[in-house]
Amino acid sequence: MASLLPSATEILFAIGAGDAVVGITHECDYPPEAQGLPRLTRSSLPTEGEASGVIDRHIRHALHSGSSIYALDEEALARLAPELIVTQELCDVCAVAYHEVTRAARRLPGDVSVLSLEPENLEAIRSTVVTVGEMTGRRRAAELVAGAMQERIGVIASMAAPDPRPVVVCVEWTDPVMAAGHWVPEMVAIAGGHDPLGVAGERSQEVSWDAVLEARPDVLVLMPCGFGLERTLELSGEITSRPGFDALPCARQGRVVAVDGSSYFNRPGPRIVSGLEILAVAHRAAPGDPLPAGADWVPPAGVLAGPAVAGNPSPRRRVPHGSRTPGTASPQGPSPAARRIPPAHVTREY
Repeated sequence: MASLLPSATEILFAIGAGDAVVGITHECDYPPEAQGLPRLTRSSLPTEGEASGVIDRHIRHALHSGSSIYALDEEALARLAPELIVTQELCDVCAVAYHEVTRAARRLPGDVSVLSLEPENLEAIRSTVVTVGEMTGRRRAAELVAGAMQERIGVIASMAAPDPRPVVVCVEWTDPVMAAGHWVPEMVAIAGGHDPLGVAGERSQEVSWDAVLEARPDVLVLMPCGFGLERTLELSGEITSRPGFDALPCARQGRVVAVDGSSYFNRPGPRIVSGLEILAVAHRAAPGDPLPAGADWVPPAGVLAGPAVAGNPSPRRRVPHGSRTPGTASPQGPSPAARRIPPAHVTREY
């Protein structure tokens, strides 16, 4: 099997299919056991270390001109000769273009299946885990993983929501500002907040800074796509330096949170539940309270970020993922934002 998607790599290893994976992408950084596998992709854009606005311009130019954002090493793919390729066509900038994958698959000998994962909410993410299990002969293991995810989701869903529910804005890109979509607004709702800018089940969308000011968030969560916690803290000034930010409730109260979006929010895999647990704590935490691993408070403007930015662990005590988040249980059920969406489809190339 070849995984052309970081979340697919995580799913394959979580269900015990890692020993059958022969190649992964250049962005697959989890789990550690996958790190020695051949890399089948690379970025075609000079984005390393660039500001968000520069990266955005590179991507828009590439898409407008019909150029590829990622390059697929078809020679390496042919040498590895996978029988199953796992990819996606949900997002144009998250992986090698689907048509390029299917074209490469047609050039491989034998019967090669291409599995495209396309979840748009939490239930569909769980369903993709089971689908991958079915395609790899590990359905039982996949059902156990999906069941464990649902159990952790249920713990958060059963908690009493804060009263009043905080207004939460989740920023998936800092320049231009993009409000997180797909499963993130649903996660905010289950965790006890209200997201006025993101649309559940829909793509992330660019929003004006005025829209953020009008939303007056009590909690602002920075989760730029593809970035870890350290890089997100470094880029936080692209939001906190904007005019009017200091007057927002989240700024006045010091409730601006940076998270490891790449690990816990952007990728539709098993670790998305850890992102939900981060939100549940952030919605209820006072500034300076412990946050789960993968999250940290953004310092006030003009204050340098702490050890986390330097690559060292934060000195604050962390709340382990999977632990019970402080709160009182209630009969509250799953978020009404959740809806079943077909999460995947399979094609065969001969």
